Amino acid sequence: MTANPLDDPFYYLNNFRQVLEWLELRYADVMSESEHGFIRDFKALPQASQGLLVRMVMRKGVHFRAGKLSYAEIGDIAHAAQPLLDRGWLDEHAPLAMVELFDVLLKAEILQAFGASIEQPKGRKDDWLIALAEQFADPRTLRDWAPALHDRLFSLTIMNLCDRLRLMFFGNLYQDWSEFVLADLGIFTYEKVEFCADSRGLRSRADVDACLFLHDCQLRFEAGEPLEPIVEQVSALHFDNPWLQRRRGKVLFQIAQYCERISEFALALSIYRDCAYPGARLRMIRVLERCGEYTVALELGTLASQAPESAAEQQGLQRIVPRLQRKLGGPPLKRVKAREVERLDLHLPRVDPALSVEFHVQAHLHQDAGPVHYVENSLINSLFGLLCWPAIFAPLPGAFFNPFQRGPVDLLNEDFQERRAELFQTCLAELDDGRYAETIRARFLAKWGVQSPFVFWGALNEQLLEQALVCLPAQHLKHWFNRLLLDIKANRAGMPDLIQFWPQDKTYRMIEVKGPGDRLQDNQMRWLEFCHEHQMPVAVCYVQWAEHEA
Repeated sequence: MTANPLDDPFYYLNNFRQVLEWLELRYADVMSESEHGFIRDFKALPQASQGLLVRMVMRKGVHFRAGKLSYAEIGDIAHAAQPLLDRGWLDEHAPLAMVELFDVLLKAEILQAFGASIEQPKGRKDDWLIALAEQFADPRTLRDWAPALHDRLFSLTIMNLCDRLRLMFFGNLYQDWSEFVLADLGIFTYEKVEFCADSRGLRSRADVDACLFLHDCQLRFEAGEPLEPIVEQVSALHFDNPWLQRRRGKVLFQIAQYCERISEFALALSIYRDCAYPGARLRMIRVLERCGEYTVALELGTLASQAPESAAEQQGLQRIVPRLQRKLGGPPLKRVKAREVERLDLHLPRVDPALSVEFHVQAHLHQDAGPVHYVENSLINSLFGLLCWPAIFAPLPGAFFNPFQRGPVDLLNEDFQERRAELFQTCLAELDDGRYAETIRARFLAKWGVQSPFVFWGALNEQLLEQALVCLPAQHLKHWFNRLLLDIKANRAGMPDLIQFWPQDKTYRMIEVKGPGDRLQDNQMRWLEFCHEHQMPVAVCYVQWAEHEA
């Protein structure tokens, strides 16, 4: 029986050591001398001191009161802290601003230290902060702020260094050390991917610095700092690393969208004009229209219509271009009528207001011989993810950086399918010779619970899987899967809410549900059009709530 890693009281330290070993093996040429020096010095520390440092690094913030640190495996905190103080990794005399002091002190301790300056002692702690921050603007040490408090404060001085190490390991800063614990607990299980020398998101020291700078720009934007300097700095960045270049584009795209919301159209246009992020061109045309620049918008829209970047852009242009032509005095154009889709109109009693309209329709249509499942996007995505598992998790350069990825980093890139064309072709070929059903069944059992960007384990069970494999024609699956690969970001959403199977007849029907006042979204209309084009049975169900009888 395999031992549980969490049985070791120093499990968190073992995880941290694993990260350091990983970085030494794969990022030695990228790490700075200070980072190499930290790893060397860390290994020389007593185990208790290593444990205390890692405990603090993995907690929130950088200021810790000694009296609040208590770990049985570490023992005497003061003794464990001394080597860290000697190396300057902890500072016992760090100056604290008032907002930092409030994070360190309890309410009663704040009253004791500032009672004479607090007008309403029974007020809220947050209300005191505003007033005291104005009175006491200069940072001071904890001892100077609260001389009557008999406690020591340890402040981490190496958090930035540890964040850089975390960035190199994960390839991002939104994942943290809890990933190890969640994996050890079995809450998350990840596919084991073979890592090669090119399995790095950050290829150079410049990449590390640029990624940190982009992250800082994102935080400044979210904090409400002036936009122009941030846009100028991000726009000036150019990378050989395609992963970083895409992240740069995404930051600019988000800022431009915000500019639209606050009617800063000039800045939004300047960003969109040079932004290669998907959707930027269509947004630019929309902003030009809002600014009354109809001629320029029409020229750009007409040009874009000749080679749309995606089905979503094409759909948007089909609305915008005729509208612009009318605004410029052109003849009214006949709108292309959408294809007729089977329509169901239901008047249902609202049995349980807490349940969604989809659940009410599911219960109404369900039959023993024709079971109905509320699947939305989960079923088709899951079948695709199971069949194409080897292609999705192929260890291509730049796709996987660390052992805690639920999918490849380039999943939403334009060349995702192109880079794996042969692998996907091999997987989809099983739909032609009938092998796909057994492959999906076997993979469902072998990969159960393993994280995937496509497989919805919580929505999938053996009964649903079996009914799907019996009732869904292989040719229909192939059409769906190929459409997914055309534009994963846009096409893995918008699928009909319900699916009804008739296993005895090996047939099915998909049903998009719309409650009172609800209407079809763009991505839903694209899916309905696609299903109609390929003669797939689909209906739209419009629901009105029946009035309760008196």
